[in-house]
This record gives sequence, structure tokens and C-alpha cells, in this order.
Amino acid sequence: MEVIKATLIFSSLLLTVLAQKPVVSMEPRTAAVNQDDTVSFRCRVTSGAQPVQLEWKRPNNQPLADNVKVGPDGSVLTIAFARPGNQGQYRCIATNAQGKGAGMATLTVKQPPKVRVTPASQVKVKVGGVTSLVCHASGKPRPSITWFKQDAGREVVLVSTTTDTSVTAKVTVTAPQDGGTFVCRAQNKDGTSEEKVEVLVEGGAREPKATVHQTDMVAVEGQTVTMHCQATGFPTPVITWSKLRAPLPWQHKAEGGTLMLSNVGRQDSGQYICNATNSAGFSEAYVQMEVDTLPYATTIPDRVTARRGDSMRVQCIAHGSHPISYRWTRVGGAAMSSGAKITKEGVLTIAQLKVTDSGTYKCMATNHVGNSETFVTVTVRA
Repeated sequence: MEVIKATLIFSSLLLTVLAQKPVVSMEPRTAAVNQDDTVSFRCRVTSGAQPVQLEWKRPNNQPLADNVKVGPDGSVLTIAFARPGNQGQYRCIATNAQGKGAGMATLTVKQPPKVRVTPASQVKVKVGGVTSLVCHASGKPRPSITWFKQDAGREVVLVSTTTDTSVTAKVTVTAPQDGGTFVCRAQNKDGTSEEKVEVLVEGGAREPKATVHQTDMVAVEGQTVTMHCQATGFPTPVITWSKLRAPLPWQHKAEGGTLMLSNVGRQDSGQYICNATNSAGFSEAYVQMEVDTLPYATTIPDRVTARRGDSMRVQCIAHGSHPISYRWTRVGGAAMSSGAKITKEGVLTIAQLKVTDSGTYKCMATNHVGNSETFVTVTVRA
């Protein structure tokens, strides 16, 4: 009789769960991205009777913008090349036969500064002449704007404003060294933007002087890395990039003094050389870059079948930036066998297996970049 009662109670609870309306969770619930970045939100149904239909909506039933796409199963909403109009809330509505459940995600689109300078790129001035360099900047919140001159690796501030949307720098040329590279930089809490103007002094040549923004860089595998090189001198130096004892990575783009490396890998580590050349000579500046990689973990073997009383040895191996640490656990929260031993090299051993040692074991490999998980299935027969 007690068995029948327990069965009825269990069946009642099961029917109650199956008859629930959907409950959803959002990942992430909030996101803040720069303009033109891409971001995704995932709507997960955590409970409720199947089938469940998912739908995404904006407040007041506004239509989704043309750069907002929903994945095939309806769970993932992706906003490509985000713009200010994409900012706001996105509602995921899950519907089944018992009702509806909803979750809300909020997107903030940052508006880092944008800079425009006049004249653009280059201006020629004779000795004794004066030129005005005008910089206009936009962004929200309003950015600070600064004109400065690059001089032998230093930045000499000429004029700055925090209240106006434009600022003018007057350059008086009395000698060839008064020319060079002038930079307008705009900055707010969401980012920095800058444009350069080369002031060429007509009459008199100067050897180039190459400088880089960063001499040492650390990147993570898969990132895009940008290196910046400037050069003073007259006539205007030509800037080229090379890599010590190796060609530049296949996925690279060099434009002016900027070198962009896409999807960097461990093999892209090394010394990069900026060379500035004009008729008066040449100059080099160097960037040392190291690429760190996430661990990639595997187990040897990935499946163990043994009899009670046998011993087991499983090696967790991870490739990536060192040092790498290893941690073994059992999936589902079960405790490790009292006879289990784990070495710092990631080896898991159990001297005498028991039937209760059957299950799935997880190895997590961790370094300073992140972590990776791998699993091994253990079956112990009596």
C-alpha cells in the first residue's frame, strides 16, 4: 500500500512539473559593447513542458533592426555591427500549452570618439610660414580633444579642450625641425580616437626617427593585434614592417605606420621591426610580441573499462601557455574514491577499483589565460 501511495505522489509531482509554463534565463542579462561590435544573447528554457516556442521582441513591439538576427532554434539573438539604435531591452518570450515565460536582456552601445582633422594627412609649409590644424571630434559623452606633436618618442601637448567639439593648433615654422607629425587625440570613458597630420617643411632634409607606441606586447591566441609606428623626418619617411628571422604572418595588413595582425597564434610571437626611410637615411623601432594560448585538454585514454579490484591510470594532457594546473572531479558531485591519487602533472590513479567508481570524471586544465575541460568515462564491472 505504501508503494502504491509513493508511486501516486511521484506521478503527481511529475505531472505538476510537466504541466508548468516555461521558465527562462538570459545569458548575459546585460552587455555593453562598442559601436560596430557584435554581441549575442542566449535565451535558455530552464523548466516547463515541451514543446516550447521562442520569440524575441523589443519594447512596445518595435520590429527588430535589420542587423539583428535570431538563430534557427530561436534561442540566440545576435546583433552584428551594433549601432546606437540597437541600444535598449530585448525580451525573449517562451510559449507552451500551459502559458508563457519571459526574460529580459539589456544592451548598451558605447559611442567612443571619432576624429576628423583639417587639413587631412599632410600639409606643406615654407620656412617662415604658419599653418592652422583643426580637429573636430564627436562621441558620447563629449570627449576631451588634444593636439600634440610627436618628438623623438615624446608627446608634446600643444592645445587641449574638454568643452568644445573642435580645437585648433597653430604651427609656426621657423626651421625644418618645426615640421613633423602632429596628432589630434579625442578621448572619453568609452575609448580613444586619433588622426595624424604630417607638416612638411619645404627646404632642408632631416633623417628619419622611428618610434612605436609599445615596445612589448602580450596577446591571447585568436585576438587581433595592432602595432603603431610613427616617424619624423624630411622628406616624409616611408614606413615598412618586417619580422625578425621570419615572414610577417599570413593574416596581416600594413597601412602607413599601422600593422594589424588578425587571429594571432603562438607562432606569431617574435620581434617586429618598423623601418622608416627617406633620402636622408633610415631608422628602426622594435616591438616584441608574445602570444599566450588557452589550454586545450585531452585524456589518455578517454574511456576505461575494468573489473572490480583492477587499477586505473588516466593522464590529462593540455597544450597551451605554461604553467598549467590540473584538477580532477567527478561529474554529478560524487566523491572521489578513497584510493584515488592525483599528481600535479594531471595523472589520476585508483589502485583498486570498486563498482561505485563507475561514472564520468572531469579534468580541468587552467592557466593564466583561462581553462579547458575534458572527460573520461569509467565503467567498473563486478
